[in-house]
Amino acid sequence: MKWKNDKYKKARAGKSRLLNISCAKCNSFLLSYQKDGVGHLKRLYLDRIQKFEKEKAAKLLVCKSCKNILGTYFLYEKENRPAYRLNLGAVKKEIEK
Repeated sequence: MKWKNDKYKKARAGKSRLLNISCAKCNSFLLSYQKDGVGHLKRLYLDRIQKFEKEKAAKLLVCKSCKNILGTYFLYEKENRPAYRLNLGAVKKEIEK
């Protein structure tokens, strides 16, 4: 697994961890995500997503098993980065060891 080490990581005190993200409804694994900094997981930046079948940037992030809508694609204007805004309580996260 290759870690991203760029200006966004440095802006968040350089602390990163790898999270396994799964659907809160059916518990199926969705993707691995490099979370930079502390705080809640509100959005998934596309450049931080790993272990994920990326077709293109779909408008909705949907669980392939139960078809639950987990998030919506948007452009985070503060950093001009494409991301998915997560729906509250739609995903579960676990720190990968």
